Amino acid sequence: MIDDQRVCNESADLHGQTAMSYALNVVAVSLSILIICGNLLVIISVVYFKQLHTPTNYLILSLAVTDLLLGSLVLPFSTILSLSSCSNSSYLLCKIRDMFDILLCTSSILNLCCISIDRYYSVCHPLAYRSKMNVCVILTMILVSWTLSALLAISITVRGIGKVNPTWRCKIFIATKESSPGPIFTFYMPTVIILSIYLKIFMVAKKQARQIQNTMKSEAALSKMEKKANKTLAIVMGVFLICWTPYFLFKGFYSLGIVTIPVSAIEGFKWLGWSNSMLNPLVYAFFYRWFRRAFTMIISGQIFQGDFSNTKLL
Repeated sequence: MIDDQRVCNESADLHGQTAMSYALNVVAVSLSILIICGNLLVIISVVYFKQLHTPTNYLILSLAVTDLLLGSLVLPFSTILSLSSCSNSSYLLCKIRDMFDILLCTSSILNLCCISIDRYYSVCHPLAYRSKMNVCVILTMILVSWTLSALLAISITVRGIGKVNPTWRCKIFIATKESSPGPIFTFYMPTVIILSIYLKIFMVAKKQARQIQNTMKSEAALSKMEKKANKTLAIVMGVFLICWTPYFLFKGFYSLGIVTIPVSAIEGFKWLGWSNSMLNPLVYAFFYRWFRRAFTMIISGQIFQGDFSNTKLL
């Protein structure tokens, strides 16, 4: 016990509170606050304003809850564990953090996948949208997303318990044999689905724009609609891929031993992936006028001055 305590003290003295540690704290706290505030605005908006009680917004609500939990649970614990000098005392906490990390990151990505499916029916099959994407179907999609995420998180975490070596340190990414199938289900498959769906949406939107051009004989209308479709697709897929692709790509290289990548670099890519939870409210909510007005009413405190739940936000 004394030797262990001495090792921990020596390790703590060796590392100390470096500039990098302070920077990590600042980044983690700032990112957590932004994630919590942004997603809390989305949650309050959907729950409070009756006009936002739609199947599509229930998916956005599920995504916001996922990202809120990630910002309030995973990021703070990751910072504490990354700065911890005594690995033995933080093993259990690290495993719990890993489980919530996998659960919430997977749920976030699967929710994005569900949103893309919802938008596919909205754009490509507008007449059948109400029957295909009703509240029951949406709630089932949400339940399936959370269930699959939970099963995957528990499976990977349980299989990795007890496999500790003398040089063990709590990392913010998992690169073990037990976790190798994880990226296939948490990133690559959803990414292929999302890319395919949004490509189809883009093609249909472009076709609809040309049909409108033929009807209206307006080149300006075509140009405006095509630019809007391009912009939306670029924002949706660009943010998602920029945030998560580097982490899963280099984590795969690291696990397979293809190239030598510093652990700190992969951890940095993980933080970039987590930042997607901060950007989701911007991409999936701030681009809609009704959400912008709802956020304004919440931030200004107007909703606390009376009952505005039936307010028309358009």
